[in-house]
Amino acid sequence: MANSLLMFLVFVVITLCITYWAARRSQGTAGFFAAGRRITGWQNGIAVAGDYMSAASFLGIAGLIAFNGYDGFMYSVGWLVAYLTVLFVVAEPLRNAGKYTMADVLAYRLKPRPVRAMASLSTLTVSTFYMIAQMVGAGTLVALLLKDSGISFQTAVIGVGALMIVYVVFGGMLATTWVQIIKAILLMGGTFALSLMVMGHFGFSLSAFFDAVTQVHFHDKTGAEVVQNFLQPGLKYKPPYGPWDLISLGMALILGTAGLPHILVRFYTVPDAKTARVSVVWAMALIGSFYIMTTFLGFGAATIVGKDFIGANGGTNMSAPLLAKALGGDIFFAFISAVAFATILAVVAGLTISASTSFAHDFWTNVVHHGKERKPGEEVFVARVTAFVVGGIAITIAIALGQTTNVAFLVALAFAVAASANLPVILLSLFWRRFTTRGAVWGLGSGLLSSMVLIALSPSIMTVDADTVVGAARHMIQHAPIFPLENPGILSIPLGFLGAVLGTLSGREPEAERMFTELTVRANTGLGAEKPSNH
Repeated sequence: MANSLLMFLVFVVITLCITYWAARRSQGTAGFFAAGRRITGWQNGIAVAGDYMSAASFLGIAGLIAFNGYDGFMYSVGWLVAYLTVLFVVAEPLRNAGKYTMADVLAYRLKPRPVRAMASLSTLTVSTFYMIAQMVGAGTLVALLLKDSGISFQTAVIGVGALMIVYVVFGGMLATTWVQIIKAILLMGGTFALSLMVMGHFGFSLSAFFDAVTQVHFHDKTGAEVVQNFLQPGLKYKPPYGPWDLISLGMALILGTAGLPHILVRFYTVPDAKTARVSVVWAMALIGSFYIMTTFLGFGAATIVGKDFIGANGGTNMSAPLLAKALGGDIFFAFISAVAFATILAVVAGLTISASTSFAHDFWTNVVHHGKERKPGEEVFVARVTAFVVGGIAITIAIALGQTTNVAFLVALAFAVAASANLPVILLSLFWRRFTTRGAVWGLGSGLLSSMVLIALSPSIMTVDADTVVGAARHMIQHAPIFPLENPGILSIPLGFLGAVLGTLSGREPEAERMFTELTVRANTGLGAEKPSNH
């Protein structure tokens, strides 16, 4: 416990020093929201990877693989492939056409007030879903590590939330970026070391490793011992709806990344579109390497630690830290746990700044006050207040859900909302001349509403079978699910596109069509895009 606490405190002190340094340099709106647009390609690439490789990746996916084998690995595949959509479709146009948020691109050629209002609502929804997952992971981790000191899950969640608010309120995007860079380096190093230890346990023989994976021993609910082949599909996605659920998950992950607000805002921190593309390539290399290594973490936890032990000591989210303890002892366990803690803090800070930026820039300044700041610094002040509010909401819901909820599952729902609401309107705004303001509002509204309703009607929330629900959600509503899939993407994503298309076809908007040519030129060439700040 002492080792864990010491490593946690070392990371907290380092990040607070970074926040103090950044606070002295985050002057003005561009400095707070976009780090003065002076982040280099490799820096932003590592920061994007740090923002993307969340608690869902390190804790959640390792747990899903440890408990569901091959089916859990499908989460890794979806998150990895997703960055191709970002690289080829949105990174360059977004950097060229926007300023601080996703809604800047929509407002470029559409009526700004309605699209900014809806985009802000969507951003806050996605960010909150994602943030809750990180809070649950943080609370579970810290409570388990420091249980002897009397720190509860609730106290741990509140502590993480408070730290995250400090990073954002005082350091802005610059502090958040450097916290993410440090976290990404630590995470890659820790994951690589743990993967080597797993292979060392099997004599660095892949055949011995996968032989063990085909014979995983655990006990079922009746207490009978079971031997299961974890390379065989179907442990999680069982007929009749399992294959459809897997397709739905894949759609949400692959399309949702390009609509995630906290990923999209990272492209505004670089000086130009070329640097944005470079940063995506850096991010893909790091993310690809990491997700390959999650295979060793998950299968290693299943074969070396065992499902029974993991389930009795914190649940699925503790698979990777408990594997570290089994292979490297208390010191390495403390290090891996501190890395997981750093992962959570960095991602939560990124989510908070994207949510607060969207509310302050899109809703407060451009919707409420018609695009004008009433006094200098007001937009930044509103963003800081929003960070407190968003953090408080995430803390409250995370405590209500409890520490047994799998964080990868929660994040997959955030991806579904992003893919259903944000991505359709971004794509149609960039590539369809006829696209209108009504189409954008209908698309955002239908995607957001359909995904939220389907999640509420799914086995994730409504169930009478405890085996099909994750963690504390089983206590919410005892009723047979109306929508049979855990992830709504397969239906909500087409509904988002359908709403956008029907809204557009219901009328013409000549001004939006006229501005399409200007947007296309700017999105592809960067002509007229804002230059990096010299201040």
